[in-house]
Amino acid sequence: MTKQLQSIKARFGIVGTSHLLDAALETAIRVAPTDLTVLITGESGVGKEVFSKIIHALSSRKHNDFIAVNCGAIPEGTINSELFGHEKGSFTGAVSDRKGYFETVNGGTIFLDEIAEMPTDTQSYLLRVLESGEYLRVGSSKVQTTDVRIIAATNVDLEERVRKGKFREDLYYRLNTVPIRVPALKDRREDIPVLFRKFAHDFAEKYRMQPIRLDEQAQFALESYRWPGNIRELKNVAEQISVLSEERMISAAVLQQHMPQLFSRNLPVVADQNGAGRQFGSEFQEREIFYKLLVDMKNDINDLKALIFELVSSNNLQMPDVSGLRRLQPPAGFTRQPGRSSIDDYSLGEEDTAPSDSHGVTPIIIEPSKRGGTYSQEDEEDAPLAMDEIEKEAIRRALKKYNGRRKEAAEELKISERTLYRKIKQYNL
Repeated sequence: MTKQLQSIKARFGIVGTSHLLDAALETAIRVAPTDLTVLITGESGVGKEVFSKIIHALSSRKHNDFIAVNCGAIPEGTINSELFGHEKGSFTGAVSDRKGYFETVNGGTIFLDEIAEMPTDTQSYLLRVLESGEYLRVGSSKVQTTDVRIIAATNVDLEERVRKGKFREDLYYRLNTVPIRVPALKDRREDIPVLFRKFAHDFAEKYRMQPIRLDEQAQFALESYRWPGNIRELKNVAEQISVLSEERMISAAVLQQHMPQLFSRNLPVVADQNGAGRQFGSEFQEREIFYKLLVDMKNDINDLKALIFELVSSNNLQMPDVSGLRRLQPPAGFTRQPGRSSIDDYSLGEEDTAPSDSHGVTPIIIEPSKRGGTYSQEDEEDAPLAMDEIEKEAIRRALKKYNGRRKEAAEELKISERTLYRKIKQYNL
């Protein structure tokens, strides 16, 4: 299979040594001699149409017609006419009979790209073609037959479309007889330098100029980029740099000057031995998300502690002596503006924008002057429950005082109305 793979790659201009790419090509080569329906999946720009041409070229239909149809580019009102043809007078503008693709390509291969965009009624007609080879022209009652091999492609999750009722389940299973997954460029990063070099040489040969080359840092930048446009985007970058850059040896600085989007990623940066910044790849995205989650949790915990502190201090309530527990103190990051007492007036200092100690939060407590007497060990174990009861009782009294009006009760408790509403639900008041 190795020699055949190399021959296919050379014939169709496929560059790369990724095992994922080779696996997809091997599947295409094996299924080509049959008449089985093939569903090619992959992101936009990975070259799905090339795989359909490979299958057709290696099949027994290779001497017959091949046509590629973009289902997403044909208006919903005319796609049935395009695929199956129409009779004269069947609709406004139908001034004569017209043959559809299934009639003109009889005996050949039809490649239906963006199959997920096909309207529901057209899906029913296509299913009939797959099951019996029969179809009807628009405006006709005469059954036509066709012998066409169908290769479909999509860049979306068809199973998800089926679950949402936007794609017929029976059609999906008929199309998915042999699935071929074309890998995205980010899944075959080892091929990026080779592809870039090919595009640079092709462009230089076309316009009779010296081809550009990448230094080590520029190559690293290309390999680290996510490439949402895949091979199509990489080709555009190679051509743009070939035209815009006066230098033929492209460094990371030159690459960033002309293509800043390659470096616009909010990920951690580490400096190499030369002091140049290198950004980690997509494997660190989960760590960044987790870090943001920790910061959000820290802010929520600080808000809750500030609420308890404000409730106890403003209502002159007593707290048990919890000397046996870890002593609490007002949070270092909270500052309060003079003359204001609402929790919303507390602000979080810069030092608290991330977890600051080994426990992940900075605690807060009541001033010693507000405390009452001492408690036994049993009372210390019940302290968290007593705190909840204090907070619940304070909210209940405020609501009773203002006959359930939350706005006045929130002002009495010196908390926001949103926080009060959340506490009412929490304590089922």
